[in-house]
Amino acid sequence: MSCTMLNQIKGKLIVSCQALEDEPLYSDFIMGRMALAAARGGASAIRANSVVDIQAIKQQVSLPVIGILKRDYPGSEVYITATLREVDELMTASPEMIAMDATLHPRPDGQSLAQMVEAIRARYPALLLMADIATLEEAVHAERLGFDCVGTTLHGYTRETKGHKLHDDDFAFLRAVLAAVTVPVIAEGNVVTPQMATRCLQLGAHAVVVGGAITRPQQITERFIEAMGL
Repeated sequence: MSCTMLNQIKGKLIVSCQALEDEPLYSDFIMGRMALAAARGGASAIRANSVVDIQAIKQQVSLPVIGILKRDYPGSEVYITATLREVDELMTASPEMIAMDATLHPRPDGQSLAQMVEAIRARYPALLLMADIATLEEAVHAERLGFDCVGTTLHGYTRETKGHKLHDDDFAFLRAVLAAVTVPVIAEGNVVTPQMATRCLQLGAHAVVVGGAITRPQQITERFIEAMGL
């Protein structure tokens, strides 16, 4: 399934179906139905947070799933699949790929990113790993560690990249990552229009992840309100 999945998503749209506890749509049932709507609309894969959401989604669609588990650790900037504990939990739901924070920030359990990747490979040799990165250095480091693909997910969301957007300067950061690594690069993060998604593919992104612009009506409403000056 691993190579098949990378082929399946090439040049296509991945829809992120997520809702946090403080959001109105927080429910594994709703995420399952959201994934079904995305599948019917033509999505090639789903990105989802938590074991229960992935299980609900897999009951609704046959698309491959990129699984993550967001968990806050006191004093740690790493919260997306931060330790092997989260990977083990996610594997009970059998996602085809797991994405994890691949920034250079210290991990909450004291392990290095290299140690974590080595442990995952030993335990789950067939599992695809996606590196969620924020900087060019992190993208190069992730490829060196053997990640199967790199996602621009965290660009603009870390201390070092705060205030930046993926689409700045005609996706300059995406273009830099594409030039620096040879593994598939998945464009993700503030891709809010079909035109932006199309541009990412034109530049050479392997696939595009869109979340809030499709599956978070609260954020969509807020963008309209802001644009209308209300």
